[in-house]
Amino acid sequence: DAICNFVICNDSSLRSQPIIFNPDFFVEKLRHEKPEVFTELVVSNITRLIDLPGAELAQLMGEEDPKLPGANSTASGFFRSLMSLKRKEKGVVFGSPLTEEGIAQVSQLIEYLHKNLRAEGLFRVPGNSIRQQILKDALNSGTDIDLDSGEFHSNDVATLLKMFLGELPEPLLTHKHFHAHLKIADLTLFDEKGNKTSTPDKERQIEALQLLFLILPAPNRSLLKLLLDLLYQTAKKQDKNKMSAHNLALMFAPHILWPRNVS
Repeated sequence: DAICNFVICNDSSLRSQPIIFNPDFFVEKLRHEKPEVFTELVVSNITRLIDLPGAELAQLMGEEDPKLPGANSTASGFFRSLMSLKRKEKGVVFGSPLTEEGIAQVSQLIEYLHKNLRAEGLFRVPGNSIRQQILKDALNSGTDIDLDSGEFHSNDVATLLKMFLGELPEPLLTHKHFHAHLKIADLTLFDEKGNKTSTPDKERQIEALQLLFLILPAPNRSLLKLLLDLLYQTAKKQDKNKMSAHNLALMFAPHILWPRNVS
């Protein structure tokens, strides 16, 4: 709402004509035309919900490098970045920084899994390592793949999707958002006396997460939408695949949230 109000109040062309209310339109308009203002507005709303000290706020705004538990030296970080750039130059999907091209390749895995959600232990039961390597090489080389040929099993594809996420140079939710996610997880309800309880405040948690997702890099945001939809549909079939939302969270949190330099 704050973003929509800001755009309407500061865009004379919108004030002078009837508006068909579409929140996504206003979000994308401000993100595209005034990215710095967009980020500041989103972050100001995030800080209404969670307390971020100066350093953590600066990291979220991209003004400081993320300070993570067990962080490696600047030199090792430089060499990791250099290796990532070299892999990207070769057109490798796995282990490279996230791009729309890489997402297009990996989306083949996601589309296949949507059609095979009933496999018991999906994302938990490992597939065949030889078939996975064949599929991984094909994705890295940009080769056309027919996943419906019967050559690959759903567990092969599910394991490879987790592998792709785990091999990203930084987690899908990014290093600079890490501390904010920890604070969001700690949001709880208060009792009638104003004392903090142990009951999660799901309403505030969801609002904070939605805001945080707005300032993810575009490729990360695109893949996150695809992934969350897949996991939601997987959990809906838990009577068949035995994978509840809790089980899926345990499988994916280390890959999409936890810093790469922390074991």
